[in-house]
Amino acid sequence: MIAILDYGSGNLRSAQRAFETSGADVVVTSDIQVCREAKGLVVPGVGAFQACMKGLLAVGGDVLIRQRLEDQRPTLGICVGMQILFSSGTEKDRHGSTLQGVGIWEESISKLDAPILPHMGWNSVIPPNKSALFHGIDHESFYFVHSYAAKNSHARQVTWGNYGERFVAAVEDGAISATQFHPEKSGRAGLALIKNWVGNL
Repeated sequence: MIAILDYGSGNLRSAQRAFETSGADVVVTSDIQVCREAKGLVVPGVGAFQACMKGLLAVGGDVLIRQRLEDQRPTLGICVGMQILFSSGTEKDRHGSTLQGVGIWEESISKLDAPILPHMGWNSVIPPNKSALFHGIDHESFYFVHSYAAKNSHARQVTWGNYGERFVAAVEDGAISATQFHPEKSGRAGLALIKNWVGNL
């Protein structure tokens, strides 16, 4: 079973429908025990870094993600659900403070240096060799909606995008993977990526 974490952020129903195309049983839930025991966990996210972290902390999602990493249970972050896995975000809160993330990866999320923001629409990506997420998916574009991104990452495998500057489009790091784009909105390529992730659970 795949659990999509409901913490008040994300396109939950469209994500559910997309992951169901893989043939897996999919449930949208805020039940931490169900999420802890699920074969795969999806952490969606839309909007602002601060709002997503607030919602995640409210349901104990940060502890859940770290526990699943410790247990080597696969987790997939999507869009802001990817960003909050990093150590911090430079999208300031109302007090002007840098926002803290879950801290799976040490790098920070910062604003893209591009003439028009948000970056909204289809963009190609450059995955690493032997990527499990992008296996059999060549020369495809994916759907992005974001103004902030990680500019570098020490994750084991990094997929790059470019919009004004190079940014991290996806990461694969043991039990945890994440995409800055929305696979559930990325047509056949996105569904193929979802099928790859589910197939490797």
